[in-house]
Amino acid sequence: MANKDLRDWIAGVEKAGELKIIKGAEPKEEIGGFVDIYMRKMGNPAVMFDEVPGFPKGHRVIANILTSVPRINIALGLPPETTEIELTQWWRKYFKDAPSQPTKAVNGGPLLDNVLSGKDVNIEKIPTPVWHEHDGGPFIGTACLVVMKDPDSGWVNYGTYRVQSHKPDLASVMMSPGKHGLIIMRKYHERGQPCPVAVIAGMHPALVMLGGIEIPYGKNELEAAGGIFGESVEVINMPKTGLPVPANSEIAFEGFIHPDDRIKEGPLGEWTGYYASGSDLEPAIRIETLMYRNDPILMGAIPAVPPNDNTYYFGAYRCGAVWNQLEAAGIPGVKGVWAHEAGGSRFLLVISISTLYGGHSKQAAMVAAHCHAGAYCNRWTIVVDDDIDPTNFNDVIWAMCTRCDPRDQVDIIHGGWSSALDPMCYDTEDDRRNSRVVIDACVPFRRKKTFPKIARSSKALDDRMRAKWAKDLPKGF
Repeated sequence: MANKDLRDWIAGVEKAGELKIIKGAEPKEEIGGFVDIYMRKMGNPAVMFDEVPGFPKGHRVIANILTSVPRINIALGLPPETTEIELTQWWRKYFKDAPSQPTKAVNGGPLLDNVLSGKDVNIEKIPTPVWHEHDGGPFIGTACLVVMKDPDSGWVNYGTYRVQSHKPDLASVMMSPGKHGLIIMRKYHERGQPCPVAVIAGMHPALVMLGGIEIPYGKNELEAAGGIFGESVEVINMPKTGLPVPANSEIAFEGFIHPDDRIKEGPLGEWTGYYASGSDLEPAIRIETLMYRNDPILMGAIPAVPPNDNTYYFGAYRCGAVWNQLEAAGIPGVKGVWAHEAGGSRFLLVISISTLYGGHSKQAAMVAAHCHAGAYCNRWTIVVDDDIDPTNFNDVIWAMCTRCDPRDQVDIIHGGWSSALDPMCYDTEDDRRNSRVVIDACVPFRRKKTFPKIARSSKALDDRMRAKWAKDLPKGF
């Protein structure tokens, strides 16, 4: 059986009642307008746009793909009803076990339905929306994978970066400092060589998730995807660059990024909710080959004011990764981790622990704020006691208000790893930094025995109420 692809996932979410089909929306304003409205509330369905004016029937766009936990679960092969905390634990186990499968080269696949090269290349054949009102143009790559091969080790990296369409045979890619794709590209350019690159713009959503998270340097995202699927991802090699792409991709193109070849890119409304990075000169992709399936589907994961299409899957992954890295650093007593949607799942991180010694809570906060999974664009790291649900923002704020003395339980740290997408970053183009706040909102260890009792029913009383009055209690209690 061939690998699962985007169309398998679409069938799954449609069966689960998680898909809305809209016909006739045009791509310069209306598709983006629809997506913006649908993304404002968690749980709205994925949206498939068909019969796009000016394009052949069957050339479709799907967006709002991962703004519900059930749709994320379906992408990972989990039951749709899996909870957020269970999803976080799944990511923890996945990265501890680190399952992977080598990719499998094949001779054909649906991606080869249409192969265009040279003067026939035209990425404008694909209905590509202007996703936000004030964007600088259409972005074909939002839920995409940008493929590059390290010239020294041969490692193939698949990263999710934004890719703008400019002309039929010209695109651009924007990569933040520290990202793997930028590191690889610079290796070629330092040698005076063009960097081979491929862009995949429609694939199974599990691949998008893996391209957007912190897979360790030197690891192959498609091999990690094989660990999720339980089988090798089938790939074909692009004809000009030899870069491997999934054989069942919807759309892919390849070309070269030449040294000092840059084009004005952006702006694009980003995951922080702002046009923070503005418009700048970014690497140009000179396209030599375009491939797409019959009736291709362009997939979009649109950055926007949180919550957005990156928020939910990334938050659950990041929580699991930070939790694992806290334990790997020797921090005991971790009971929960949550990255809140309002912070785009990056700016705000909450850790719940059972404090065991003086300084334990601050130690946990410092590690969480700077471990690899927690460091990028972090701004607020809050540690709470284990009686606080880190996913419940009211509980977290209550702990901050009643258990934190700013004299010695709040620290400001300068020089953290950030990005041009952060509207409050500072320093130079290649060295983006930010300041971050660490808040110890745990009951001071010296006062654990004398701190006032909580005015809330005990767990034992809750259990007795549940046993006797279940039908009269709120759903989910």
